Amino acid sequence: MAGYNLPPLARLSDAFARLPGVGRKSAARLAFYTLSMSQSAADEFIAAILDARNSLHYCPVCQNLTDREVCPICEDSGRDRSVICVVEDPRDVMKFEKTRDYHGLYHVLHGVLSPIDGIGPDDIRIKELMTRLSGNEVKELIMATNPSVEGETTAAYISRLVKPLGIKVSRLAYGIPVNGSLEYTDSVTLSKALEGRKEM
Repeated sequence: MAGYNLPPLARLSDAFARLPGVGRKSAARLAFYTLSMSQSAADEFIAAILDARNSLHYCPVCQNLTDREVCPICEDSGRDRSVICVVEDPRDVMKFEKTRDYHGLYHVLHGVLSPIDGIGPDDIRIKELMTRLSGNEVKELIMATNPSVEGETTAAYISRLVKPLGIKVSRLAYGIPVNGSLEYTDSVTLSKALEGRKEM
């Protein structure tokens, strides 16, 4: 007996399965769910994806996502321009902003150093960070990469580059578990980690 196969459904399921953290079963559930949506809900879903893809880009200053020429954080004259918090991912900026305890600027690396995966300094936004540090405005760099082997390696590498510039480099305190992710860290823990940061 021939197998039951619907190529459009299989393609949709495969597309969902390519998303991070989505397994085959979850992908199939999402595919069936989207098929059960009304036409207007499906159109709205597609429009939201296309709008995000077409209108969001990286801020030329901090590399965070924005729909403006420069992101609102970089434009905000009330922010402390002497401190830059270096994070791996735009989601980390959102986590810090939720704490309402940090009032400096950010720099998003869009990844971490991982020689085993072939990711070197030129593959993440280190060069853009060093350009920002060429003036005399920045006094402290807070390394807020995740406490993983790659995050620690990245923090140490950047610290070695920055130290000769006379800029203080600090690291978040370890209220955040080793191999944990900032994305899943609650605001109180993140605030405490920020408060207890240590110089590198």
